[in-house]
Amino acid sequence: MDSDFPDDDEESLERMLSGQQPHDRWMRLALDEAHVAAAEDEVPVGAVVVAAGRVIASAHNQREQLADPTAHAEMIALTQAAAQLGSWRLEGCTLYVTLEPCPMCAGAILQARVPTVVWGAADPKAGAVVSLYRLFEDARLNHRVEHVGGVLAEQCGVILTEFFRGKRGSSHRG
Repeated sequence: MDSDFPDDDEESLERMLSGQQPHDRWMRLALDEAHVAAAEDEVPVGAVVVAAGRVIASAHNQREQLADPTAHAEMIALTQAAAQLGSWRLEGCTLYVTLEPCPMCAGAILQARVPTVVWGAADPKAGAVVSLYRLFEDARLNHRVEHVGGVLAEQCGVILTEFFRGKRGSSHRG
């Protein structure tokens, strides 16, 4: 009997039947962090670092709370992951982040030797993966990062759009 599903890959079949793509599970956790950021009146970006099938770090933007321009979700998650592993080299990790990394975060990801980054919404104003720059693919650098973009992009984009719409709405009220 012909089938659209491979007979020998039950996990793929289960994912296809459930409608969940391989990265959705982890991106949903990053989205949870983004919601925490929004509740704290921070730009709603969340990140998680996964190693060996488990979350070893999770963070959200905290620039306002910490009065720190480097307190992006990715930066905090990388720091947590390095502490968890006891090494700055995050070679066995995957970073999930709800927004395409900026140049600062992309640079830190490269320095940490993260092999894979999965991101949600594109960032046409500051994205350093595909939108403005392509740092992960720059042959002049000594490390490359595999990346998958657009995972749960709509949900990742909506939380940002709603946050900034609310900011604009509140700034126009007198």
